[in-house]
Amino acid sequence: MAEAVNKSRLLWACRRGMLELDVLFIPFVKEAYDDLSYSEQLTFERLLTNEDPDLFAWFMGHKSCPDAEQAKIIDVILKRVKV
Repeated sequence: MAEAVNKSRLLWACRRGMLELDVLFIPFVKEAYDDLSYSEQLTFERLLTNEDPDLFAWFMGHKSCPDAEQAKIIDVILKRVKV
């Protein structure tokens, strides 16, 4: 039950102000989040605490994410989108 509540909370956090981010995050949580290690899951959740303009810049390659762990998760998400 706690896992379902956590997943619902996580999906809610994936709803952003930018559609471009929604289409990255929501399918990722539904399809790949469970495959991440616990540490990677925590890093993904931390990634979601960033502001939308920063997330957009990092995902579009306009800027580099200053946090190496979060940058790794960004790469994981982008590789899933390109498949």
